[in-house]
Amino acid sequence: MQNSAQSCKHIAKPWCLIGLSLALLTGSLAAAVDTSLPAMAQGIQIGDVSQGRAIIWSRTDRPAQLMVEYAFNREFDHAQRLTGPYALENSDFTARLDLTGLPPGRDVYLKVWFKDLTTPHQQSQPITGRFHTLGANEDIRFVWGGDTAGQGWGINQNFGGMKIYTTMRQVEPQFFIHSGDNVYADAIIPAHKIAENGQDWTNLIAFGVDKVAETLDEFRGRYKYNLSDPNLRTFNAEVPQIWQWDDHEVVSNWSDTKDLSNDDRYQIKDIPLLVAHAATAFHEYAPLRPYDASAAQRIYRKIALSKLLDVFVLDMRSYRGPNSHNLQTAPGPDTAFLGAVQLAWLEQELQHSQAVWKVIAADMPLGLNIGDGVDATGQSRWEAIANGNDGPPAGRELEIAELLKFIKHHKISNIVWLTAETHSPAAHYYNPKLATFHDFSGFWEFVAGPLNAGAYCAQKPDATFGLQLKFNTPQLAGPDCKNPKDGFSPYSGLQFFGEVNINHKSRNMQIDLKNINGDKIMPGIVLFPVNTR
Repeated sequence: MQNSAQSCKHIAKPWCLIGLSLALLTGSLAAAVDTSLPAMAQGIQIGDVSQGRAIIWSRTDRPAQLMVEYAFNREFDHAQRLTGPYALENSDFTARLDLTGLPPGRDVYLKVWFKDLTTPHQQSQPITGRFHTLGANEDIRFVWGGDTAGQGWGINQNFGGMKIYTTMRQVEPQFFIHSGDNVYADAIIPAHKIAENGQDWTNLIAFGVDKVAETLDEFRGRYKYNLSDPNLRTFNAEVPQIWQWDDHEVVSNWSDTKDLSNDDRYQIKDIPLLVAHAATAFHEYAPLRPYDASAAQRIYRKIALSKLLDVFVLDMRSYRGPNSHNLQTAPGPDTAFLGAVQLAWLEQELQHSQAVWKVIAADMPLGLNIGDGVDATGQSRWEAIANGNDGPPAGRELEIAELLKFIKHHKISNIVWLTAETHSPAAHYYNPKLATFHDFSGFWEFVAGPLNAGAYCAQKPDATFGLQLKFNTPQLAGPDCKNPKDGFSPYSGLQFFGEVNINHKSRNMQIDLKNINGDKIMPGIVLFPVNTR
């Protein structure tokens, strides 16, 4: 498969590789597959590339050992071979290797395969990949977005699959931030859905997607489902990723108040048990670097890319208090969002960062009112930080106010927030002069996505932190926007990602929002670095 795919790349047809992979997926070339060899149906992933290191991930179908060979040229001259960990049933046959000691500013070429443990001379066909380690004097380009296979809009082969991943790959980013909702474990993916204008959306179907995920194997199946898309697998082999998570990796809007007692889709009503299954599957399939034995499930982390950029990856899900009316006037367990430990970590890491730009990768926006129905008393319940009240900080806003005040008083500059979640791209400037809470320095937040999910009308802003809407998508804005039940399908073209370019000479950062065809939907916003300390 890999050799055929490589030869296909030289054909001047952009969908050649995808068509070949789809043919393999649907079994038309099944006779060419040797089932006596370990299989690598989910391809490879490269993750958490930082200074001198990268995670190499893959999965096989039987007890086997991961093998990685890498070189700094296409011919694999002077290649180095590394023996990786075992892939066993307890990890769903996934394995990862932390590739270390890499020089800066180099293209790294990979061959990844598995060696059968039962019959050691049997080895899988290697899958090739490549990535780039950032040098000190290089421009930076990366992309971000979120929300994959949501609202039942799965892999439609007639549409070309999840082709926004091919669009992102074609801009040749050095890495990608997935801002959460990597899978929709709580969304059924039917064989057919009715999209705009009565169009038929035909999904590829696989194990477990006909029901919500509850067992560990069903959560694992959601990741395998996404990885059956050739656009995504090709992207993964060429673009290193930085993963975070949000709610749909488990169940929509989950927190300590989530109640599934009246949800007939679920036999398991225990949220902590669902979280345990979901988190296990996430950490098996995410190409992230485990923190250490003391915090094996930790997702928040810092990725140091170069002297131009540090990325601070947040976890806005695991440490939050219950979704509530969010109007508490004093800090406490019910107002936690990042949680005290993560908040202190972020403040310390921002204060010590020497990078010019500090990108905070958040899985939710700071100032949009994102609801979660009503509580037993009829009060609005809130899923994110904002609380529908334009007054002084309250509830979860207290934590964010503390963070923003810390940033200002310690004169930490050049912070940009990137997120997804709302399925509607936007550019926000938080202006202290227009805010109810004034003790912070102005900053930008950019929202991208969805990548392959339903698109929705823009959420209403909250004025506590002075959110100024600088851009949102015209088709998803204004009082006339009406949400279809499952959002606008990918047929609508309303699928979006963000692109960031940092020039190493000027040190300017440019942010573009683009659609599924790679067209800019927003005039590029250029940010100029300042030094206040």
